[in-house]
Amino acid sequence: MLKLTLVFVGFGLIVQSLIGLAYFISSIAEKEYRASVFGGLQFAAMVGVVWCFLHLASAHFYNTKTGSAVLIGALLISVAAAYLILRRESNPKALQGTHGYITQEAQRFDERDQVFARNRSLRPDSDQYRAYYDDHREYENGDSIRRMKGGPLGQPGTIDKPREHPNIAATFASLSVPMHLSTTEKFSPRPFPLFIGQRASLSAQNASQIVKGCAQRLGADMVGITEINPLWVYSHRGEIFHENWNDWGRTIELDHTHAVVFGTEMSLTMVRTAPHTPTTIESMGNYAKGAYIATQLAAFIANLGYSATANHVRHYDLLLVPLAVDAGLGETGRLGYLMTKRYGPRVRLAAVTTDLPLVSDKPVDIGVEDFCRFCKKCAVCCPSGSIPMGDPFEVNGTVRWKLKAETCFDYWGKVGTDCNVCMRVCPWSHANTFPHKIIRTLIARNRLSRRVFSLMDDIFYGKKPKPKAAPKWAQLKES
Repeated sequence: MLKLTLVFVGFGLIVQSLIGLAYFISSIAEKEYRASVFGGLQFAAMVGVVWCFLHLASAHFYNTKTGSAVLIGALLISVAAAYLILRRESNPKALQGTHGYITQEAQRFDERDQVFARNRSLRPDSDQYRAYYDDHREYENGDSIRRMKGGPLGQPGTIDKPREHPNIAATFASLSVPMHLSTTEKFSPRPFPLFIGQRASLSAQNASQIVKGCAQRLGADMVGITEINPLWVYSHRGEIFHENWNDWGRTIELDHTHAVVFGTEMSLTMVRTAPHTPTTIESMGNYAKGAYIATQLAAFIANLGYSATANHVRHYDLLLVPLAVDAGLGETGRLGYLMTKRYGPRVRLAAVTTDLPLVSDKPVDIGVEDFCRFCKKCAVCCPSGSIPMGDPFEVNGTVRWKLKAETCFDYWGKVGTDCNVCMRVCPWSHANTFPHKIIRTLIARNRLSRRVFSLMDDIFYGKKPKPKAAPKWAQLKES
């Protein structure tokens, strides 16, 4: 029995040491120098514990009564700790998706009220401008001041002037892709002439497998399917491109039944430069990927004989974050983004709505709500103070965190990028290495793990981590 206990305890200590070593090595590879120091100290401490254990074992200390008591005590503590950190706690509300957070009847959101639409689409002295601000006096003064300053990217790359030109050039190059794909014939395609009048005979299960596989082949890093909750469809059109002003204020009617929602990972190397210009290159690059994937996937479904519409940064019929939650891609975090298990908030979303019969995925519980209640790192680090520090609250009949869109938007205008500081500092945003996979798995299981690893993140990475250097090609080399 003693030998078996020695083997069990020794094996556990060695495994912990190896995980510590893996974390130390990965921190060095990620150039996270503070984490490397603390990871090295942690690994050294574990090596010391293993050495002491083996030394005492070779000296037959554990054959004595005192040694046996120490060994059994260590075993009991280890088993108790393993139980506490591995036990599974569930959040029934999260497993219901957005339905779990709807407290009363909610209203569809009007896209005209979105801060982007108000400031990007409305032109002073136009009929639409007067019509909107006659009903929304509370926004007019703030929006007017914002327009005079040039809007969110009116002075692009301000934070990195005077050498920001190459990075902003790359940003707007990416924007050209979704802009090109934002005309009606692109986002709501007709079938290729060869397929007009034909409809593929597919079971919902087979169709789901096919469209998911197609999205992944086109470059989606994650994809899910959900039945469309009408609450997440915009009530009226507010964003206008290509001078199609007849669409402004039009009621959005959607007869599609399902949405294929997908995300693409944003590079950690680029995101961790936030709020500097490389993070904007990454944002727009991923929006361009989303537009490409959504447009081609919609065309594919149209060729199968069904109606389909691409939803991307230059054409949205609906709100993508709640749809992604219902499609099982993650949960909504304190910062307002979708939080995924593998990438945290480092994703950009796009979708295709369709009348093709599909099988919906189930919502997931990965512990986000409880983790975000305790963590608050994004709120602490937000340069504009736009992320709430308190608990979720009711907004339009749903309980969630809601950031202050106007102040967030104003900070974008100040720095000339889309900021992304909240995304950079989020503990879920770390590299998808073996040690971080273990941590995310434990965080998804129970409250104790969330508390422990949130505190450890502050120790290993700092309460207010500083931005990192960009890759050499994006280091503002204009002479």
